[in-house]
Amino acid sequence: MPDRPQRDPRASRALLRDLAALDQALYEAVTVTDTPTLDHALRRLSAAADHSKISFAVAGLLALCPGRPRRAAVLGVAAIGVASTTANLLGKRLVRRRRPHRAEDSPFPGRHVPMPKSASFPSGHTASAVAFAAAVGPVLPVATLPLGLLACAVGYSRIHTGVHYPGDVIAGAVLGTGAAAAVLAARNWDGPHRTRCP
Repeated sequence: MPDRPQRDPRASRALLRDLAALDQALYEAVTVTDTPTLDHALRRLSAAADHSKISFAVAGLLALCPGRPRRAAVLGVAAIGVASTTANLLGKRLVRRRRPHRAEDSPFPGRHVPMPKSASFPSGHTASAVAFAAAVGPVLPVATLPLGLLACAVGYSRIHTGVHYPGDVIAGAVLGTGAAAAVLAARNWDGPHRTRCP
């Protein structure tokens, strides 16, 4: 049996350093860009996404309609549960990345939301928003675009308001997509016309 080529740990460390540097550079590019028309709206969006309030509100509206909308709401809420639990109980505790540093002389302090005490990686807000959109969309296709855009906006708002690095948001989106896939698979989803839910 031929020997497997061994990976050079120095190359892996160098790659991680490069990715961290890119992440930092992207974050700093956002922090120094003057966007007064976006600051207030994104700050409010970021706060409204706390504890998935927006997604739960949408789920409540969908649940009022029998059939596919109600089934989509059930799957969406289940996906939020999986994504939030995975992000907060596993991801944040395993990685323990520090939140971005806010300079005292930040040029745009009005865009910030309170800094959470939890670890930075991954973004739980993004994970939950993406999980909800990714679980609802296949069952209720008309909701795919608006919920997808909302999830993207929530993710960006977490960078814009100074509480996450871009890498945290990307990881949250990947986690949310996986959570939705797991929920859809667990409910034996096999197309937009047939969804079996409890």
